[in-house]
Amino acid sequence: MNPEKVLDAIDLKIIEILQKDARTPVKDIAKEVFLSSPAVSTRIEKLEKAGIIVGYHAQINYLAFGYHIKAFINLEVEPKQKGEFYPYIQAQKNVVACNCVTGDYSMVIEVAFQTTVELDHFINELQQKFGRTKTLIVFSTSVEHRDVPL
Repeated sequence: MNPEKVLDAIDLKIIEILQKDARTPVKDIAKEVFLSSPAVSTRIEKLEKAGIIVGYHAQINYLAFGYHIKAFINLEVEPKQKGEFYPYIQAQKNVVACNCVTGDYSMVIEVAFQTTVELDHFINELQQKFGRTKTLIVFSTSVEHRDVPL
């Protein structure tokens, strides 16, 4: 499904508003798109049911909770290991994201840890269970996660 062919300008504006602040009251969105609150609620429900809006979340400052170590781990996983790997990686609480990629490594795992000792332990576990790794520790982030323009 190509959302641009299904969504009209009002749907796109509603999504844009919710991307900026998912807590924007429906009545405020309604004022911006010149519709009634019930009409906006119906559109949001439709967008959720269609899988275009897939969730709402609070963005947390990990540093406030002591997670000072952010890293990207490249991991080589054999195709036959993926059945074991996917449930394992989903269960790891320090994994922020995991992407299957092309190139020398098959997975790129974003993690957050409070200490380098914890990160080292996790990397050793990955190597013992699945294979070769290459780790990049983040010094700073110039662009935080953001949504792409619609």
